[in-house]
Amino acid sequence: MGLFGKRSKYNQFVAGNNKENPKTLPKDLDFTAKEQYKLIRANLDFTLPEDEKCPVIGITSAIRGEGKSTVSVNLSYVFAEKGSKVLLIDGDLRLPSIARKVNIDSSPGIADLLRGKGAQISEFQSHLLNNWFILPSGDIPPNPSELLGSGRMENILNRFREVFDYIIIDLPPVNLVSDAISISSLISGMIVVIREDYTEKKELEHCFRQLKLSNVNILGCVMNGTKAGNGSYGKYKKYQYYGHS
Repeated sequence: MGLFGKRSKYNQFVAGNNKENPKTLPKDLDFTAKEQYKLIRANLDFTLPEDEKCPVIGITSAIRGEGKSTVSVNLSYVFAEKGSKVLLIDGDLRLPSIARKVNIDSSPGIADLLRGKGAQISEFQSHLLNNWFILPSGDIPPNPSELLGSGRMENILNRFREVFDYIIIDLPPVNLVSDAISISSLISGMIVVIREDYTEKKELEHCFRQLKLSNVNILGCVMNGTKAGNGSYGKYKKYQYYGHS
């Protein structure tokens, strides 16, 4: 087939505990970190609309360096590991990193599809899981924001929805460029990645203000790079779940 804020206000999850040497794939993570990604997956199953055939989940952050791309890779992997057919899209068309993280070619990719170039879905199937597909950025375009929010992007996502169970899109930071905002009307909701002891409060407040002004459905936050103490799986407070207020 051809391819065409306030802490209690949002769901809050924890992902990873190795700030200095983050792993890319859950198969390389320690037991505790991998379970944290599975917990995020479980919480999203409760948060996403039950009647939506294929949720499209955007993943962003306030600023660079918070680990959003690693979270995108890991989260899409654990959804596929459960048996769902999952598509990961590198929507960061300014500083793409998904292809490098998973060791695949960066082209063809989503930017090429948006410019009308064709491809086969089989080209993007991962060798790790046969139900995990990775669509890299492709050649970096001069107008990422316009492409991501375009009618062509909407058509591509609608056709993907007929094929996949989940679509996860890695997006640029909200405070730096408008790309994540431009695609917000085409997605089911957004996850915001926050790195502990890195993201400043004013940056986070600005990020949420921008998302709220654009009526983005914020699915929750992932707290990345947390200090896990002695790593004991028995300390369930590290996995505390916060519902919407």
